[in-house]
Amino acid sequence: QVQLVESGGGLVQEGGSLRLSCAASEGTVSSGTMGWFRRAPGKQREFVAVITANGGTTDYAASVKGRFTISRDNAKNTVDLQMNSLKPEDTAVYYCAAGPYGGTPRTQYAYNVWGQGTQVTVSS
Repeated sequence: QVQLVESGGGLVQEGGSLRLSCAASEGTVSSGTMGWFRRAPGKQREFVAVITANGGTTDYAASVKGRFTISRDNAKNTVDLQMNSLKPEDTAVYYCAAGPYGGTPRTQYAYNVWGQGTQVTVSS
């Protein structure tokens, strides 16, 4: 069973930065689209960012565009999310996900492997 494990979450002040990392137990990262999603308290899980298998194309939610950067290292089987200029509304559990399809899907239903999540809390 392929597993994804997120790390790098924590507590940060408004305006600060965090870097999340997602490590795959097998070759999942190198074989397909990878995405980051988040779930804030009392809200539905939402799309954050996505990157294609070769890293050539990325897409971001409007709320994070210009502040977050998704990247991947297929040799290391990792996908990272660099988060800058963090805001209290970025507070959520962040999940990485792997999908078998190409492109840059924003729907969670395009992903079939999920990590357990990592908490990000931004204080004002």
